[in-house]
Amino acid sequence: MSFFKLISCSSFLLLFLACGGTDNPSSLFEIEIKEDHGVFHTQEEVAVQLANKKDKEILDVQYSLDGKVLPAADNTIRLDTEKLGNRKLVAKITFEGGEAEINKNILLLAKDAPRIYTYEIVNTYPHQKSSFTQGLEFHNDTLYEGTGKKGSSALMKVDYNSGEVLDQIDLNENYFGEGITIMGNTIYQLTWQSGLGFTYDLDTFKKTGSFKYGKSKEGWGLCNDGQQIYKSDGTEKIWILDPATLTEKDYIQTVTNKSVFNKANELEYVEGKIYANVWQKESMMIIDPVSGAIEGVINFGGLKEKVAKHPQLDVLNGVAYHPGRKTLFVTGKYWDKIFEVKIKPKN
Repeated sequence: MSFFKLISCSSFLLLFLACGGTDNPSSLFEIEIKEDHGVFHTQEEVAVQLANKKDKEILDVQYSLDGKVLPAADNTIRLDTEKLGNRKLVAKITFEGGEAEINKNILLLAKDAPRIYTYEIVNTYPHQKSSFTQGLEFHNDTLYEGTGKKGSSALMKVDYNSGEVLDQIDLNENYFGEGITIMGNTIYQLTWQSGLGFTYDLDTFKKTGSFKYGKSKEGWGLCNDGQQIYKSDGTEKIWILDPATLTEKDYIQTVTNKSVFNKANELEYVEGKIYANVWQKESMMIIDPVSGAIEGVINFGGLKEKVAKHPQLDVLNGVAYHPGRKTLFVTGKYWDKIFEVKIKPKN
């Protein structure tokens, strides 16, 4: 070993010993929460203390969630953080001879139960019964639709008044098409289990490229807020994508006041909220895009009864917001109709 490497290793050993020796921080301390039931709610106040396993003299303790310091008063902290779901409560401890950082996994849920909404049908329009609808989106007054199933997946430009397909791009038969969104001059489309999405030029309606997924293994729904793209993947996570690189830079977890929820499918961004079809259900969630809290649930029960019955008829899926009309356009897989609806609180 060289002289310089010896000095470097010796310096590291001294630094390590000064920070508590060879003890693992979790062998020294543990975060304890009084009446710990594993599930907490945002803004809840909890009594917290440290288990001092080796009787170290504790000089200071600082608690934090997602990097935000939580002031402690009389050993009580308020669980104040933007994001919900599975979080880590961190304690940074200064003690005799060094510092340590430990954490405790907690499940942080929404404070309030979701509000329940229903719908009022404003108009009914024709829809291709052969479309296994996976994504809907308006640009100006033109409807764009993404469809699924291998061998019949496509991206379509549609006149919603007549149901006429104005233009269509068929996907390779190896791909199962999923959700779509339009941002700037680009249309984005997911595939289900291929780990790949596609981009198209809005004006020419031509394919321009593809992108790979990151940690999300599947593609389900897409929407955007004009600044970033949101992607569901069949889990409790909704991923936040950089529109320039399409890399997954962060995620939120969808939760109610009672549990984590993992059924978000097709997505639409509506006036500051994410609307998400609930997979295999006649309902839709209204999700806060910052915290992941499910703030509302729209019951679309009875809508499927208004479409033509046939052997292929499948579930509600597909939502597009028309900003000029302030209404939602919703349909389902192999439905022969699209419904324009207004949402209202359920009495």
